[in-house]
Amino acid sequence: MRTNRFAAIIFSTIIVGLLAPSSSPAQAPNSSDILFTVSMPRPWTHLLEVEMRLQIPASLQVPNETDLIMPVWTPGSYLIREFERNVQDFAANDANGRPLTWTKIDKDTWRVNTNGVRQWRAFYRVYANEFSVRTNEMNSDHAFWNNAALLMYPNGRLNAGSSLRVIAPSGWKIATGLPPVAGQPNTFRAENFDILYDSPFEVSDFKEIKFAVRDVPHRIVIDGEGNYDPARMKTAVQKIVEAETRMFGVIPYHDYTFILHLRSNAGGGIEHLNSTSLGFSRFRFGTERGWQSFYGLVAHEFFHLWNVKRIRPDALGPFDYTKENYTRLLWVAEGITSYYGDLMVRRAGLISDKEYLDGLAQKIQKFQDTPGHLQMSAEDASFNTWIKEYRPDENSVNSQISYYDKGELLGLLLDLEIRRRSNDSKSLDDVMRYLYHEFYEKNRNYAPADFQKTCELMAGSSFEDFFARYVRGRDELPYNQVLAAVGLRVEQAGYAIDAIGVRTIPPSKGYLGADLEDSGDFINVKDVRAGTPAYEQGLNAKDKIVALDGARVNKETFESLIAAKKSGDIVHLTFFRNDDLRTLDIKLTGMIDAPYRIVPTPPATQEQQRRYGGWINGVRSSN
Repeated sequence: MRTNRFAAIIFSTIIVGLLAPSSSPAQAPNSSDILFTVSMPRPWTHLLEVEMRLQIPASLQVPNETDLIMPVWTPGSYLIREFERNVQDFAANDANGRPLTWTKIDKDTWRVNTNGVRQWRAFYRVYANEFSVRTNEMNSDHAFWNNAALLMYPNGRLNAGSSLRVIAPSGWKIATGLPPVAGQPNTFRAENFDILYDSPFEVSDFKEIKFAVRDVPHRIVIDGEGNYDPARMKTAVQKIVEAETRMFGVIPYHDYTFILHLRSNAGGGIEHLNSTSLGFSRFRFGTERGWQSFYGLVAHEFFHLWNVKRIRPDALGPFDYTKENYTRLLWVAEGITSYYGDLMVRRAGLISDKEYLDGLAQKIQKFQDTPGHLQMSAEDASFNTWIKEYRPDENSVNSQISYYDKGELLGLLLDLEIRRRSNDSKSLDDVMRYLYHEFYEKNRNYAPADFQKTCELMAGSSFEDFFARYVRGRDELPYNQVLAAVGLRVEQAGYAIDAIGVRTIPPSKGYLGADLEDSGDFINVKDVRAGTPAYEQGLNAKDKIVALDGARVNKETFESLIAAKKSGDIVHLTFFRNDDLRTLDIKLTGMIDAPYRIVPTPPATQEQQRRYGGWINGVRSSN
């Protein structure tokens, strides 16, 4: 057992202005609320300081000890991240300032001996120097944190209300999705810990872009500099919000905050109930492709406010923050969100039909070129996310898929197939609306069987074969069989990909089958794809190629020389494996030297044209 003089520290710095007035004021904290204060007296040390005040309600018996638990993961990012490793200087006091003894009983639990007192305080610091949308970062420029990675909860009291007061450096503002407490500057309230943990904070001298949709305030909070156009960003994000709101017909929040971090190495996003955290490369707005990538990121994370945050898969809420929460539905939660993210950018009028279909074709090609797509089902990829999705290695391409990738393609196929089977009276849009009304609004989570049954309800026929083969199974996806419903097909270099995705044309360039990257004086082999010449004839991941046919090469020249060869040619490789110089002769096969395309299959019937328009433009089907 230990005590610590840190309990006597009084946090002090200058308090700054209130949250922007778009948030509706919260009710005042009640006597049973857990009160947090987060301060940052020396931001350059990366240490966020937390004071936690607890009071046992008079209606409850006072325990002699209380366990404080730090979450080990944060919802939306399915990996045990061990946030407790960043905690230091823990201490506890009673209301009179007398130290309370405590001990650590496991990796994420601090047991405090409270000696039967009703009021006491805990203090600790959290090291915050990991930049991502799911972790914490504080420095001399800003502070950003996820509450699951910062704030402990008392065991058994996840349903307790809480308030959080922020003490920030002078000139820094505060952005969060939590409502402010009226009359208490820089203080925000959550009804329970699930809401608290779902509300990140950005504290800095950020910029703001504001707009309204259906009279509901929205804002983009921007930390960092970049080459974006504020007017274009405002218009585009507003169009995305309008398009997605139009699909669901409801706005289930009082206000919404986009927290956008612009960095040279930023990327990704994570969803929350009425906010999202986004990371984007600061100078990527200089090209049209960069803007389109930004649109897709915004549309994906915003769609999550319905799909995942309210339309909840079986295990995803209420959460157990101490261990993995397993579900087989991430292909719906994330993959179908990816499908709608891109489709909503098109429905918002921000890209053309061709740009949307070209992007879809690239995703089909990426998936088909992954050997692991025949090794893992969409449900298994969802279930195994805790050990695989965020921990890829050199064999991942051969042994697994991403539920993002396959889920997006399954979303496409389900949408078009429901439209065809229902004679265009229903679609995947109706599936999502049904889940919202029948599960979220009735405070229920849905299971895999519920999702399948909802698809069948909308289609008016069984989807058992589809789900057995393509969701729970690993059969090739029937792209052209389904795309025919809207007068489209997938082809490569003018040749159609058949109904099960198998290529049907002769190869046209030499093919080795290894993914490469330049690494100093060598070419590093990142991975070797199963079934290819490199895999079957002995090249390994992590080999370092020195020469091809006796000549020194870099990645660019190596790949161009291989491509110039034909199937059956033999190449002589010189490479290091560990510290040993080796040689290897490999007989090449061939591959098609052309990208996938999605093209019309003329002449399109009126039925195909009508169905295509309803799909691509989001014309709402009749009920």
